[in-house]
Amino acid sequence: MTEQERTEIEAATFRRLLTHLDENKEVQNIDLMILANFCRNCLSKWYLAAAEDKGLEITAEESREAIYGMPYAQWKENHQAEATAEQLAALKARSSSVSYTHLTLPTIYSV
Repeated sequence: MTEQERTEIEAATFRRLLTHLDENKEVQNIDLMILANFCRNCLSKWYLAAAEDKGLEITAEESREAIYGMPYAQWKENHQAEATAEQLAALKARSSSVSYTHLTLPTIYSV
């Protein structure tokens, strides 16, 4: 496999991940954080960092829109449910055993 082919396969896989997340909006970011230690917000931060590494200037909002497929505020309004007490407890339990040095938890998940 060439480097170009690998890059194309990785890009296609990433696009499929975004499509899968878009098709499963009922899976909340907090659920992803509890289960996998990342969420759509993490992806948008990694997207922004990768763009900056390439010398491209995009805003945090542009990176969120690339991940969410719509403006972040619109996604939150239409698809983000209030975190339950159980979800917050599970995130707190997870966060006590995991380092979040690669991201900043959204303030809505204050644990």
